[in-house]
Amino acid sequence: MRLSSIAITLGTFALAAGLCLVAAFFTVRLIEDSSTVGVRAELDREALTWASVDANGLQLFVIGTAPNEASRFQALSAAGRVVDTTRIIDEILVNDPSLAPPPRFSMEILRNDNSVQIIGLIPSETNRDRLIEDITRLAGTDAQVSDLLEVADFDNPDGWDDSMRFAIAALRALPRSKISVEADQVSVKAMTDSADAKRRLEADLARRAPKGMGLDMDLSAPRPVITPFTTRFLITPDGARFDACSADTEETRDQIMQAATAAGLRGKTSCTIGLGVPTRDWGDAVAMGIKAMQDLGGDSITFSNADVTLIARMGTAQSDFDRVVGELENDLPDVFDLHAVLPKPPAETPEGPPEFTATLSSEGKVQLRGRLSSEISRNTIESFARARFGSDDVYTGARIDETLPGSWPVRVLAGLEALSKLANGAVTVTPDMVSISGDTGNQKASAEIAGLLSEKLGEAKDFDIAVVYREKLDASLGIPSPQECEAQIVEIIGDRKITFEPGSATLDSSAKEILDDLADLLQLCGDIPLEIQGHTDSQGREIMNQQLSQQRAQSVLEALRNRRVLTASYRARGYGEENPVADNGTEEGREANRRIEFHLIITEPEVAAEPEADPEAAPEAETAPEPATEAEPETDEGAGPPQDSAEDMIDAGDDAPANEEGSSDEQN
Repeated sequence: MRLSSIAITLGTFALAAGLCLVAAFFTVRLIEDSSTVGVRAELDREALTWASVDANGLQLFVIGTAPNEASRFQALSAAGRVVDTTRIIDEILVNDPSLAPPPRFSMEILRNDNSVQIIGLIPSETNRDRLIEDITRLAGTDAQVSDLLEVADFDNPDGWDDSMRFAIAALRALPRSKISVEADQVSVKAMTDSADAKRRLEADLARRAPKGMGLDMDLSAPRPVITPFTTRFLITPDGARFDACSADTEETRDQIMQAATAAGLRGKTSCTIGLGVPTRDWGDAVAMGIKAMQDLGGDSITFSNADVTLIARMGTAQSDFDRVVGELENDLPDVFDLHAVLPKPPAETPEGPPEFTATLSSEGKVQLRGRLSSEISRNTIESFARARFGSDDVYTGARIDETLPGSWPVRVLAGLEALSKLANGAVTVTPDMVSISGDTGNQKASAEIAGLLSEKLGEAKDFDIAVVYREKLDASLGIPSPQECEAQIVEIIGDRKITFEPGSATLDSSAKEILDDLADLLQLCGDIPLEIQGHTDSQGREIMNQQLSQQRAQSVLEALRNRRVLTASYRARGYGEENPVADNGTEEGREANRRIEFHLIITEPEVAAEPEADPEAAPEAETAPEPATEAEPETDEGAGPPQDSAEDMIDAGDDAPANEEGSSDEQN
């Protein structure tokens, strides 16, 4: 009985303990769940989605990777508002900002005539104050500059400095523009004053774009007024071509180009869209005319405003000519007036067909030869030539022929006016043809000459144009002459100096900026004959000074070559101490003598022989010597320094390495 009582008591205690354990287990689970749910809800309210919660008994673990310390503290505080902070175990990691990928840096510069806005995200390494200062200076003191930039704590990405520098240079020439800058891309959208300004800016920006940087240009210009509104199309044995092409809309241009392509036109051809079209039916009329030329097999058709001149190829059957011309005359809109010519073989004469020739040399000298109809005509034409080309540059060797047709003076004057649009060339006038050939720096010269001759020659509009565009002659591109380049080198260098490391030919790091500026100019100057001269002071041995000056001049040449400057026509020469510009007895004088100079390579021009006398020239005609031609630049390495050229002083640092006779190593 007693044993049974003890067992009951023990069983009761065991049951009670079991019930307590069960109650404790469920209580802990309830606390864990409620704590976890509460903390998660609080973290969600704080938008801390990166953090998560786990519980182990009464302990609450806050885990995750915080973007920064502030976010970590915010998560712990949120958990502490739900449970006792002594229960919170911090297992939060903080993200290393150095491992975060940099953002995509970009900047937009919006400029109009009186304000500039700068918007975007730039790296903290960029000198923001210097950037705003540069933009403010180029925009002018009256312009308002708005700085709306944001900054991120990152280094400049590769290419960012080059893109920034290019954007600032472009902004200087574009008063109405939007420039978008990224590390590897610059986009320029701008309005220019004229088509010539657009071409000049496009060429200049493309030339200055850093290597490896993408450049997207969208430059617009107002449409030009074309007077007369001219299109001239030819089909010759060499193929089909335009001497001039004008259209009033893009649709009209496409219509004309489709007709020309069907007639045999190949390759890239431009057609100017402009104002001044005589009728909205221009595209239809030109397409009809080109089709008629194709049916005839050549030779040319010219539209000058509402006047149309068709010249058939010599030898075309009369029946074919009549049929094609009749169909074209019926199909053309009423506003157009057609004049068609089927040339006949020229009659043979003992003297041959009369001819007048004018030649224009690259030096601007003009020679007039051949036949003119009267003494009054000769005086008039000579006066016109002197007015166009300069009174001292015209030589007349033309004789009088009173049998010439009455339109002869008009044809000669039109040819001379066309010649004045070239840099060099020749014009030949015959009774049936005006032919002009030569070089020009104007891409639209052929179209302008075609418009001029079609207007001046009236119905006798058979002419031939063989004009070649030369970029180096294009003044609109802003390419300076060699002499202008030399003067601009002086201006760019100013009072700045380039230094070398002491006693060596290694350029100092401070040389980068000035060499960058020089490279920008010299890339624009192109292939000019330039000598880079190195000079030293008199300290140290003479032979070592000469060698060091040569090495330093060569270092500058190599630095320019590495900046994509065309240096094939350059030479580097060291003159050592032989050409001082100041007293070597003073520190200031020695500093001035340590220098780099840039000189054009100039030689005396050779005098050409006088021209042979024209056998047809009248005895009383004046004579003049053939224009002198300039010799090729001297490239002999042994030549002395050029004379009468700019001296661009760049400090060359120390003159010679240490040697047993003393040097200037201690000087900087």
